[in-house]
Amino acid sequence: MAETSVKDFADAIGKPVDRLIEQMQEAGLRHKSADEKVSEKDKETLLGYLKRNSGAGEPKRITMTRKVTQQLKTDGRKSVNVEVRKKRTFVKHSDVEQNGEQEKQAAEEAQRKALEAEALKKAEEEAEAKRKKVEEERRQAEEAARKQLEAEEAARKAEQESKSKEAPPVAASAEDLEAQKKAEAEREKRKQEEKRRAEQARKARANPVVVGADETATDEPEVELPKNTKIDDDKPKHSKPGGRKSAGGRKGGKRDEDHEDRRLSRRNKDEKRKGGRRSAGGGAPKKHGFEKPTAPIKREVLIPESITVADLADRMAIKGAEVIKVMFKMGAMATINQVIDQDTAAIVVEEMGHTPKLQKENAIEDEVLDNISYEGEAITRAPVVTVMGHVDHGKTSLLDYIRRAKVADAEAGGITQHIGAYHVDTRDGNMVTFLDTPGHAAFTAMRARGAKATDVVILVVAADDGVMPQTIEAVEHAKAAGVPLVVAVNKMDKEGADPDRIKNELSQHQVIPEDWGGDTPFVPVSAKAGMGVDDLLEAVLLQSEILELTAVPEAPGKGVVVESRLDKGRGSVATVLVQNGTLSKGDIVLAGLNYGRVRALIDENGKQVDSAGPSIPVEILGLDGTPEAGDEFTVVQDEKKAREVALFRQGKYREVKLARQQKAKLENVFNQMEQGKTATVNIILKSDVRGSVEAIVGALKDLETDEVKVNVVSSGVGGITETDANLALASDAILIGFNVRADAAAKVIIEREDIDLRYYSIIYELIEQVKQAMSGKLAPEFKEEIVGIAEVRDVFRSPKLGQIAGCMVVEGTVYRNKKIRVLRDNVVIYEGELESLRRYKDDANEVRNGMECGIGVKNYNDVKVGDKIEVFDKIRVERSL
Repeated sequence: MAETSVKDFADAIGKPVDRLIEQMQEAGLRHKSADEKVSEKDKETLLGYLKRNSGAGEPKRITMTRKVTQQLKTDGRKSVNVEVRKKRTFVKHSDVEQNGEQEKQAAEEAQRKALEAEALKKAEEEAEAKRKKVEEERRQAEEAARKQLEAEEAARKAEQESKSKEAPPVAASAEDLEAQKKAEAEREKRKQEEKRRAEQARKARANPVVVGADETATDEPEVELPKNTKIDDDKPKHSKPGGRKSAGGRKGGKRDEDHEDRRLSRRNKDEKRKGGRRSAGGGAPKKHGFEKPTAPIKREVLIPESITVADLADRMAIKGAEVIKVMFKMGAMATINQVIDQDTAAIVVEEMGHTPKLQKENAIEDEVLDNISYEGEAITRAPVVTVMGHVDHGKTSLLDYIRRAKVADAEAGGITQHIGAYHVDTRDGNMVTFLDTPGHAAFTAMRARGAKATDVVILVVAADDGVMPQTIEAVEHAKAAGVPLVVAVNKMDKEGADPDRIKNELSQHQVIPEDWGGDTPFVPVSAKAGMGVDDLLEAVLLQSEILELTAVPEAPGKGVVVESRLDKGRGSVATVLVQNGTLSKGDIVLAGLNYGRVRALIDENGKQVDSAGPSIPVEILGLDGTPEAGDEFTVVQDEKKAREVALFRQGKYREVKLARQQKAKLENVFNQMEQGKTATVNIILKSDVRGSVEAIVGALKDLETDEVKVNVVSSGVGGITETDANLALASDAILIGFNVRADAAAKVIIEREDIDLRYYSIIYELIEQVKQAMSGKLAPEFKEEIVGIAEVRDVFRSPKLGQIAGCMVVEGTVYRNKKIRVLRDNVVIYEGELESLRRYKDDANEVRNGMECGIGVKNYNDVKVGDKIEVFDKIRVERSL
């Protein structure tokens, strides 16, 4: 049973897809989308429903007509448009009649195709015959033009020879004038014939040949006359009717002859300069075959993920102003260089009558990565374990005991600042790879990357300290990544250790111990004494066995970038974790936006190795940059392809970033219009490793408020350079170096321009000082404080000072230079200043509690007995985050 989609069925019967789906649902069918299949039974059900609604009793025919335009090539330059019309009729009959009808339709279809083929063949033969006829006429016309040109050249030479004999001029004879008139009439006749043929050719192009079951081909195929067929091409454009005077005319002579020679010479030079040449038969020079299109051209426009308005207009072959006009009518204001997204560009293309084609951005990337085969014999690989927990709960100390090395001693401030990767062999001969992530809250993003790259998470909790905020975050990261947990209850050798407390607190976060009926093993350990470490490793290996971790060592290497940095002597150094396959020295690696050939492989002990298998962390040298921590790396075969993919990713990253920045700028404009101007602290951050940069930026963003924003102008890996110093000067930014220093050229600019430069090696101090700098940007608050109250006992009038209120200070002190309020029945009726304050006849600056005074209120003369005059002051209160 033949089935078609709802969209094809709608196109066949000439109905909109939405209307057809609505009718099918009314008929009891369950079709909801345009891609669902429609069977013959569904069609019959729909037809019966439509008959019942329309009241039709007898079955009706459904006829579909399709038009297909084909183009027949007659030779290298000519073509004939042939339009084929196909018609198909559907009638509802019984099964027997339907089978007979199908056979009949098949016979008719075969006969129709035979007729179409015969008609096409006949049309080709007719077109070929007419083409040959036109070519013959053109050849004859060129031959006649050539002969006429030769005759005129011969006559001109004869005339020159006669003039050379210095024969006296004589009057033109009647025979010569008659011959000139006949030649002019012949040229005019040929012009009319050329116009008639050109008109026939234009009609043939406008009316293509139609061949079908109902109509036959037209008599006029598409035929073009050559544009270089011109009989009177040698006639000068400026000559008057009647032609040039003969040798015996009065105005003939040497001057007209020289003028004609100069005109012919100039025309030949113009033809050579334009690339024209005469045909073999002596005809006019050939010209290009461009013609202005008679109808709008619809193009298929390829649209990438982001594109500028200028590029979009160029792909549609129109002016950029037209695209801007259409976008303006659609309600989107844009400039010629503005970047728009793919959806907006597709709407604009459809609005202008073209067909959008959304480009698959990762086509180049898929071509390279899909060709890599990871098939082979899979073996069990070692688990990758991430150690997480709160600050100072003993994560690094536990790793130290396992791998017999001291890492925390080399860390600034006694805390881990970087992601470390190590692999160790247990006593049972099994291998385990460890990722040590810092426990400080600022490194939340680094811990999140560690959880995504790992198989098992060891959650270290101090038995004497309990569950802390970073412990809860580690649990959330592990759950989000779907990684099983193994809880190591550390510091069991200390007094006050309470493992039951740890179980109770973690159970509140859905971490249920195994002995309580859960699936999370709790192992009591002591990192210093080594107690329970073997049990912890056994629990980790048991979890890995349940996961059934496998890898193919023979496949090309594939994994994740753990960390990257710039080394002064070695260049870009990236710490990677091989998750599948084998990474060898000399392989071509594609890592995020960077690529390169591996020049050296270095393990965690600083020794060079030739290869690294699954679950082995190594440092690689040879990349052209520092990839982001968390980027996937892949070994590819072709260095050229790797470079193309890296450049493509870089370009895509820049385009997306530019579009995002422009959008953010517009949003900031509206926010500033609504909320007013926002204070901003500009920062340029340089660090020793990429992971620290991301962690510090995330911590600084958390300090933002509605009034103060942190703007990281630039961030990167490596020392502070002269470019960073100039950027800080131009953007009024604070230079922050985390475990890096400024070079000599940068120091000169920093000292000369007095740029704020700060070095840090511990993240606590960095965040605290930036917090203080942001607090300085906060607008201060002003708090009112009532300093004195005077009660009006009597009112006097002075000829010099006006109204004077005799008052008694009942609270605090009344000051002469502070603001006052006049209260009547505890309601403020006036706010202003004092004009005078006197103690008896003497002026006073202040009057204390319990004393009498005379007060004159400035610009207010309605003080009454019983009013209170309140003296207040505004105190500036500095704010902090």
